[in-house]
Amino acid sequence: MSAKAKYQAVLDLGQELGIKDGDVSEDGGVLKIKGVANTPYEKNAIWDKIKEIGGQSPSDVKANISVADDSVYHRHTVKSGESLSKIAKHYYGDAMKYNKIFDANTNILKNPDVIHPDQVLVIPNI
Repeated sequence: MSAKAKYQAVLDLGQELGIKDGDVSEDGGVLKIKGVANTPYEKNAIWDKIKEIGGQSPSDVKANISVADDSVYHRHTVKSGESLSKIAKHYYGDAMKYNKIFDANTNILKNPDVIHPDQVLVIPNI
């Protein structure tokens, strides 16, 4: 199996996330991936997928993923049925960090218990 075939899920994720200036090549069985993620969250998602497939220190892939906007961790568009605690659990692994998201969005949120679909929330670096 080629390295490109092995890591196809990484390439698919990059396309799904809209990684910019993407470049993929294979040299001597090593897959080389380059691109620009929008946010640190997206960069981490790519690396997590690489490690899921190749282990903690894969020797058959080299990735150079930079970040376009590191002023925030991510920008999240609210979907129906979501809450700040559910969003915090997704990004931080801790629902109780919802107040970090609320504090970063007081320009559009007045109550941490009231969010609406299609609102774009800043997910701050913590």
